[in-house]
Amino acid sequence: MKVLAVSGSPRQAGNTARMLGTVLEVCQKAGFETEIYQAGGKPVRGCMSCGRCFTHAGRCAIDDWINELYQKMAEADAIILGSPTYFADLTTEMKVVIDRCGYISRSTDAFSRKIGAAVSPVRRAGGIHTLDSMNHFFLISDMILVGSYYWNMSLARDEGDYEKDGEGVETLQRLGENIVWLLSKTHD
Repeated sequence: MKVLAVSGSPRQAGNTARMLGTVLEVCQKAGFETEIYQAGGKPVRGCMSCGRCFTHAGRCAIDDWINELYQKMAEADAIILGSPTYFADLTTEMKVVIDRCGYISRSTDAFSRKIGAAVSPVRRAGGIHTLDSMNHFFLISDMILVGSYYWNMSLARDEGDYEKDGEGVETLQRLGENIVWLLSKTHD
């Protein structure tokens, strides 16, 4: 089984990547294949709502990195989206992932009944809205949403802050355990 994490942070080794890494480490220990895809920092172009993905199932008319990412998402058993909280919302890159990959998936139903989870580092507030934005993507895509015993976020702004947030680290480890448990139950 494969677990794909998508980082919407422009910082490749920042708190978002570290949070995703915590979840993936738990999945790796359970024997699952894991990958982090770095979406943050890539050039973005929003969905044109042209509908061509319906006539070219599984491909966006805009020929860029989204087509590669969509293929990886379609092949994964679980998808974890991670975005830092910017002005109480997700990053532009993560919004493009949600809009374009979500629209493409409508033409193929590729995400139906996959497992989805979202994570977000936050300085003080706004993280719930960031998580909601990503969780809405999972729910409208007919996916199974996984949580932990607290919100899947960490009080982390500066580099290395995530590791100082013991409760945040424990929450993300538990999220990884819940993903492993659910994948094991749904793929007997």
